[in-house]
Amino acid sequence: MATVSDTLPIGAPETRESPLDAPPTLRRAAPLPCAARSAALKLDWTKVTSSLGLRGQTVASLQAFKKRNEDARRKIAQLQEQATTVDFAHYRSTLKNQAVVEEIEKRFKAFKPVTYDVSRQLKAIEAFEVEAVKNAEATKQAVDLELKDLAATLKNIEEARPFEDLTVDEVAAAEKSIDEKTTQLISKGRWMVPGYKEKFGDLAIV
Repeated sequence: MATVSDTLPIGAPETRESPLDAPPTLRRAAPLPCAARSAALKLDWTKVTSSLGLRGQTVASLQAFKKRNEDARRKIAQLQEQATTVDFAHYRSTLKNQAVVEEIEKRFKAFKPVTYDVSRQLKAIEAFEVEAVKNAEATKQAVDLELKDLAATLKNIEEARPFEDLTVDEVAAAEKSIDEKTTQLISKGRWMVPGYKEKFGDLAIV
């Protein structure tokens, strides 16, 4: 008995990537519903990566996730562009083995694309977005605090006076631990800072 490959005419119309050349168990990707496509497209990658000031591991993870998202969308677009219709009337008028055409048409009509529940993936995307924004806000707050401290330090450097012109109260105000350590020493009956005499000499002579 002649096979399909032996009898199919070369250059037949509308046979681009025809299911006649594919096994009966071929699975075809179903297009995503509008809601799923909308959810997949709602992420503003530029805003997440730049405006929120992400850095370090957060940026690396986001870029990897973005690449996987783009690859998946590209693959879906390619599958949706493939031809899904077959002119069986043409093959009936061309091929002698009508039984083969009838069997293939029967299987083709009975074929149902495999669909996938993407709600879990969409929830993961939403959770990732929430976590990314949360990390970005925490990073921004930390950076703002560092900038504030640096600005205060720079101001102190610019306005600093020579050490010999500073009063005891000004030194204590600049370093809070001085009063605390002094209070601890006095409470123990110690009136001399350890190592002071060895470094600066005995003031009793003065």
